[in-house]
Amino acid sequence: MTDPRPADPRAADLAFLRRAVELSRRCPPSETAFSVGAVIVAADGTVLAEGFSREVDGHDHAEEAALGKLPAGDPRLRGATVYSSLEPCGQRASRPVPCAELLIAAGVPRVVVAWREPSTFVAETRGAARLEAAGVELVELPELAEEARAVNAHLPG
Repeated sequence: MTDPRPADPRAADLAFLRRAVELSRRCPPSETAFSVGAVIVAADGTVLAEGFSREVDGHDHAEEAALGKLPAGDPRLRGATVYSSLEPCGQRASRPVPCAELLIAAGVPRVVVAWREPSTFVAETRGAARLEAAGVELVELPELAEEARAVNAHLPG
């Protein structure tokens, strides 16, 4: 994907976030987890990695799957934007480290989401708060929220 960011940053955000929503449609179905897609984009607009929930393992989250395709400590992450169809999790039952903490630890400075995590599986969603407390810029593009929700229409709530 060519980076339209210099001419129109919002158009680039929408295009990469639409790609994340598209990836969420590849998730193996689950009655106990959201279907989410994620795209990691370098500062120059190069797509570094993509991932989706349950891509390799039944417990994989989209951001975790995408980060796992890059070398640990990849310096490009310090200028990257992560596009996720759903707010990165702030707590989880299946793994000890939630996605918000993985992104913070990787040094990602910016995250763009379509939809805030509802309290379907956790009593209190904390991903956005964790990211913002760590100084990560969080951008929500609610015009794509309905598309992200539609992929998860089979879930309660």
